[in-house]
Amino acid sequence: MPRKRENQPGKERQRLRRPKAQQILGELPVTVSGALAFTNRGGTRWGRCSSSLENVEILNLNGCQKISDRGIEAIASACLNLRVFSIYWNVRYNLSDKSMQLIADTYQELESLNITRCIKVSDQGLQFVLRKCSLLQSLNLYALSSLTDDAYKSISLLGRLRFLDLCGAQNLSDQGVACVAICRNLASLNLTWCVRVTDVGVISIAEGCTSLELLSLFGIVGVTDKSLEALARSCSKTLKTLDVNGCVNIKPLSAIASTLIHDLVNLHPQKRSRDDLLQLFPHLVCFKVHS
Repeated sequence: MPRKRENQPGKERQRLRRPKAQQILGELPVTVSGALAFTNRGGTRWGRCSSSLENVEILNLNGCQKISDRGIEAIASACLNLRVFSIYWNVRYNLSDKSMQLIADTYQELESLNITRCIKVSDQGLQFVLRKCSLLQSLNLYALSSLTDDAYKSISLLGRLRFLDLCGAQNLSDQGVACVAICRNLASLNLTWCVRVTDVGVISIAEGCTSLELLSLFGIVGVTDKSLEALARSCSKTLKTLDVNGCVNIKPLSAIASTLIHDLVNLHPQKRSRDDLLQLFPHLVCFKVHS
């Protein structure tokens, strides 16, 4: 008779532990950040263990440059309850509008989305998300220079939005910014290198987003004293971080004709004063002026 094969304790322990491991995986955030070799095939394998991933709420695929629409499709079929999704710096395969539509259709309760440098996403792709993911509180669109006001105007649909990064939005105009200003709960706004924005746009932000805590206007030459005056009037009680580095048309504050500003020394590169800026924004803890 053939000899009966004895159980192998190591494999038996592994088999017994597996359900517990899958259960834990479903309860924890999943991070694959920087995994340059993580591929669509890896994403497809996730689909095979969908029962253990369906409760994952936080997924970080930052730097996973080999993920394409096919990989996102597999993830969307496995991770059904994502609330935080980050696909930062996908520059090799470039997720397209198809991925945005999958995200919009699958994750309508999404609270945070980071698609930094996903440069194949168009206005239409972003609109898929903005129209269906109305619960978004954080949206990072850093370095998506091809988007236009057609997409940015739909940001106004995000009534709960608190964090918005539009750094490098070269086609964003004052009209687009005015739609962003409808997001009354906005606390953090990055407009760095949004070169088409002027005082008109910043004033609309100041008047609409009166709970603003962080604002970056870095490199926007169309911003002048009028923007500072509006921000001082509407956001001085909340604004803690202000970056006007490179805003070369901000002149001495002592020259601003406003009933809100009296006898202030200027913010000229040679004579800027911390105390003077704090008279405008008494709650500032971090600020930068042009150097």
